[in-house]
Amino acid sequence: MSESAAWRKLYPFSSHYLALPDARYHYVDEGSGQPILMVHGNPTWSFYWRNIVSQFRDQYRTIAVDHIGCGLSDKPQNYNYCLQQHIDNLVTLIDKLDLRDINLLVHDWGGAIGLGAALARPDRFARLVLFNTGAFPPPYCPLRIRACRIPGLGPWMVRTFNAFARPALTMATEKPEKFTPDVCAGYIAPYDNYHNRIATARFVQDIPLSTSHPTYGVLKQMEERLPTLSHLPIQLIWGAKDWCFRMECLERFQTIWPTARATVYEDCGHYVVEDASERIEPLLRNFLQDEPEVAAAEMPR
Repeated sequence: MSESAAWRKLYPFSSHYLALPDARYHYVDEGSGQPILMVHGNPTWSFYWRNIVSQFRDQYRTIAVDHIGCGLSDKPQNYNYCLQQHIDNLVTLIDKLDLRDINLLVHDWGGAIGLGAALARPDRFARLVLFNTGAFPPPYCPLRIRACRIPGLGPWMVRTFNAFARPALTMATEKPEKFTPDVCAGYIAPYDNYHNRIATARFVQDIPLSTSHPTYGVLKQMEERLPTLSHLPIQLIWGAKDWCFRMECLERFQTIWPTARATVYEDCGHYVVEDASERIEPLLRNFLQDEPEVAAAEMPR
């Protein structure tokens, strides 16, 4: 990646690294105060959280990680790219930084990873904010994602042609005007060659479509334990036009946590933090500052 690339103006943060046994784990660590820990999914990276980091670092310690193989983290070719390993890496970071009273923000695969960490260290978390995600065995797998799982062909397409991160720039948003050339360049910058797209392909392969898949059991156990987090203030924020983590995923979380707040943006897609950035900021700021009362689902005006 070129250090002079224009997209870096949108991501003006210092890089920090945690040395793990097999790779360096990159994260952003800006500001001070109560921590906001942001966990991305596939095929994004900490760039996805850049606006929240900029908006909240004056009042909070904003930390956004890059999973191994993603963003500015190392991209080893022989690595255990599975859900449990990503959870373990995040728990290691939490322990090393001694993070407490964590406000957790998660999106996409970041839901399972972040909530897995919260279940491993429940005494360290203060609030949960979920954006278009899941933390249970997938109830379905869209055809366009199944295509990327075709043995041999799928991973080859993802790694040779960037056939996951690049299409997401249009498929995952309902606000194409927000995806300027610099924004698009930022999203795909870390995934600029076959070698660097290893995790993008492995995340797709880690989706458990049968009970025999190793990650199925991890997600099933996680779903069973999610009610133990129900004492925390929880905010669910959803883009209703997401074709991947559809509204039924939101409804499933509402069944698990019936007192969670929910805000649905009817005009937004999977990349809801991009599509509704200006609306999310005040909602999130109020949620983090106040102890929210038990409320029914809320619909924005």
